[in-house]
Amino acid sequence: MHVIHRVIPNRKEILRHFDKKDAVMAQLIRKSGPIKLKRNRNYFIVLCNAIIGQQISVAAADAVATRFKNLFNGHCPTPQGVMKLQDIDLRKAGLSRQKVAYLKDLSLHFHGKILRPHRLHHMDNDEVIHQLTQVHGIGRWTAEMFLIFSLNRPNVLPVGDLGLQLALKKLYRMRQLPTVKRMRALGRKWNPLETVGTWYAWRVQDEKVVTY
Repeated sequence: MHVIHRVIPNRKEILRHFDKKDAVMAQLIRKSGPIKLKRNRNYFIVLCNAIIGQQISVAAADAVATRFKNLFNGHCPTPQGVMKLQDIDLRKAGLSRQKVAYLKDLSLHFHGKILRPHRLHHMDNDEVIHQLTQVHGIGRWTAEMFLIFSLNRPNVLPVGDLGLQLALKKLYRMRQLPTVKRMRALGRKWNPLETVGTWYAWRVQDEKVVTY
């Protein structure tokens, strides 16, 4: 079944939407400039980078991702390539034992066609999350990063993302980190552009544009 998905609108439409729904976010968008969210169609790489980035800072994740890519001698990492690598070499690149196992399982899913990447584009967000979370080490957060960075879905709100929680606390001058309930309430205001609100909120926390 082919599902027609919305795309992220242009800056004018984004501002019109947030001017109506959330003045704080509208102000941030004006200050921050255009959204830079490029669609990365190399689904395998995006998922590798999302696994590498789990529970570590952006700077640490960048360093490990670079060392990981260097293991492929200038070639793009592939499922077969990862499966051939020795665990010890992946560990030397800075990956934990757990993340090595996750990358190997991800490679197996791609190589064995258990996960068919071209089908993901035609699924809705919940179906994509369900498919991806069958892989060891891919939880909801990693699947949401995939929805944002690979499929560029406009309506993703990763409530489990610490960067987003910290940013919202700062942006809306909260005393403590927002609860899931509070974040979902904001998400309802932003709907159907939760991804846009998330992306701009991340800029408050870290000016560096995150890519996967």
